[in-house]
Amino acid sequence: MNIVLSGYYGFHNVGDEAILYAIIQALRAHDPHVQVTVLSNDPEFTKQTYGVHAVNRWRIGDIVQALRQSDGLISGGGSLLQDQTGWRSIPYYTGIMQIAKWLGKPVMVYAQGMGPVNNKPNQWLMKWTLNQVDRLTVRDEPSAQLLKTLGVTKPITVVPDPVMGLEPPTTPTVWWQQQSFTRPVIAVSVRDWTRGRDFERKIAVALDRSIEAGFDVVFIPMHGHHDDQTSRRVLAMMKERAVVAPYDASIEEKMAMIASADLLVGMRLHALIFAAVVHTPFIALSYDPKIDAFAEQANQPVFAHVERDDWDGEALFSYIQQCMNEREERKEAMIQAVAPLQQTAQQTAKEALALLKRNI
Repeated sequence: MNIVLSGYYGFHNVGDEAILYAIIQALRAHDPHVQVTVLSNDPEFTKQTYGVHAVNRWRIGDIVQALRQSDGLISGGGSLLQDQTGWRSIPYYTGIMQIAKWLGKPVMVYAQGMGPVNNKPNQWLMKWTLNQVDRLTVRDEPSAQLLKTLGVTKPITVVPDPVMGLEPPTTPTVWWQQQSFTRPVIAVSVRDWTRGRDFERKIAVALDRSIEAGFDVVFIPMHGHHDDQTSRRVLAMMKERAVVAPYDASIEEKMAMIASADLLVGMRLHALIFAAVVHTPFIALSYDPKIDAFAEQANQPVFAHVERDDWDGEALFSYIQQCMNEREERKEAMIQAVAPLQQTAQQTAKEALALLKRNI
């Protein structure tokens, strides 16, 4: 069996690479002989990293050939069908699905987060395309509700994010051990956000106060040098000493770092998901509804929305202190919430294989 995977792959974003890794692992767990072809922005990296076939996601001829030779398409996971970060994503990903359907191949939408969708033509594209797919799964209830609002009548199933199915690491990384932390550690995941940067100053204030109160701080860049730059920009605003983890660390290494921390303060969705997998309590700083949705699933708090003016660094520090004092209770609440998600995360891969086998 040969499956084509379409997603935001090959861009060296740890969150999306973790999704790809998790889907491949889950497919192979159910069918060790499955062949996977990934549509990638960096095909050589994808081939070497995951032991799969890969083609350039921008070369339409290569995409058509890969789909023609396949038994079907998996679209996802991740936040592919949204126009918050640019209008091109929805035409691209729905276009891939439409090519697969034109070639007579089954299409499964795999644990995607949907929206926001502000552009009317994009709303129509999503409705028209998703009503043609063979299986439609989303990773949270707000995504399902959005699709129904857009007029998608295809049955929709809410499933866990694929990354919830990953095995947690068991040992700290060499880099982490070299830091010789002696105090409780707060891990921090920040990203750039074009709608103002005042939130960076607020985070810097909160982290300075946390260090003064007896905590160590480590930034964990989730999207390569992009998040490394943002992390260092926040660090430059701080008076106290903190460290930035290597931005090119592997999926497993970044998950292990978050596992070694006592608390995560995070903006990136998959930093929060990594925390849930390894049972590290987190405080979410939201810039997108997907952050709010996952925090609710994990029974962890969204402290603030970065674009709003209803919070400051002192308030965030106070909340960090509160969460550290309540760490064990918050950890137990997380475990109770995410255990069912971890147990069922790989079921989506089993359903995908069954769908495509019917086509064969």
